[in-house]
Amino acid sequence: MAQWDVFSQTPLAGNSLAVFFDARGLNDQAMQSIAREMNLSETTFILPREAEIERQHGVRVRIFTVQEELPFAGHPTLGTAFALRGITHANEIALDLKVGKIRVQFEKMGDGDQPFGEMTQIDPTFGERHDRDSVALALGIRAQDLDNTLPIETVSTGVPFTITPVKSLAAVQNLRVDMQRAGEYFKSAGGFSFYFVTRETVDPAARLHARMFFYNGEDPATGSAAGCTAAWMVAHGVAQSDERVAIEQGIEVRRPSRIFVRASRRDNRIVNVRVGGYAVEVMRGELLL
Repeated sequence: MAQWDVFSQTPLAGNSLAVFFDARGLNDQAMQSIAREMNLSETTFILPREAEIERQHGVRVRIFTVQEELPFAGHPTLGTAFALRGITHANEIALDLKVGKIRVQFEKMGDGDQPFGEMTQIDPTFGERHDRDSVALALGIRAQDLDNTLPIETVSTGVPFTITPVKSLAAVQNLRVDMQRAGEYFKSAGGFSFYFVTRETVDPAARLHARMFFYNGEDPATGSAAGCTAAWMVAHGVAQSDERVAIEQGIEVRRPSRIFVRASRRDNRIVNVRVGGYAVEVMRGELLL
C-alpha cells in the first residue's frame, strides 16, 4: 500500500489517501475494517483484472470512508490514478468506479517537473434550490451570513453536495456547524453534505475559499464537491465556460489544498466537468493481517 497527499504539491498538506494495490480476496467487511484502521477521509482498493478488460472498462477501484462505501469521490479518484501512474507511467489512467468509467489525464503545468492530473467527472445533475432561512436554521448559523446573490443549490457529479455560498471569508472561517441538525435536514431535503464557499479568499489567485464538514470531521479537500461547484460556478456566472480556476480548501485544518476546476456550457447545459490538481507520495508499507 501507499499513502498520498492529494491536491497538494508538498507533503503533509492536501487530503491524505491510502491506496491498496491488490485487494483481491478482501470482502466488503474487510475493506471497511481496513478503512477504519487507516482512519483517513477515504481509502481505495484496487482490484486488478485481465489487461483486455482493464483496457475496455478501466481499473476497478472501490472507495471507502471510515463508515461506508462511496460510489465516487474526488481525491481518492485522483490520488489512485497518481499511484497507478507511478507504476505504469501512462499519460491517461481510466478507473472503473461504481458511477462508471472516470478518466484521469496527466500533463505538465508551468516550469515544474511534477505532473498535474485532471479527472473528467460525469455530467452534473442540478437538484433542489434551498430556502436560505431553512438552511441557516438547520446549520445553526445566521441567515445574514449567507450570500443572497447566489443560490444554495444541490448538484451532483456522482455524489450530491449542497453548494452553500457565504458572504465573507470571516463568516466561513468562523463556521460552527451543528452536524446533527445538518444530518436531520438532509434526511428530508436529500444530499450528502453542505459545501461552503465564499468569493473572499486567502490567496488572491483562488476564485473560491471552501470548507466541508462530515462525520469524520473537516475534509481538507473535497474533489467530488469541487466538481459540483465547478458546474454551479459556470451556471451562475462565477466562472466562465471552460475557464480553469482554483478553489482553496483545508486552510482551517492546516492542510492547505488547491483544487483546479473547470466546466463547459453547451447551449443550456453544463457538461465536461473537470477537476485537477497535484499529488505527492508520502508513505509506503504493508498491511499484516
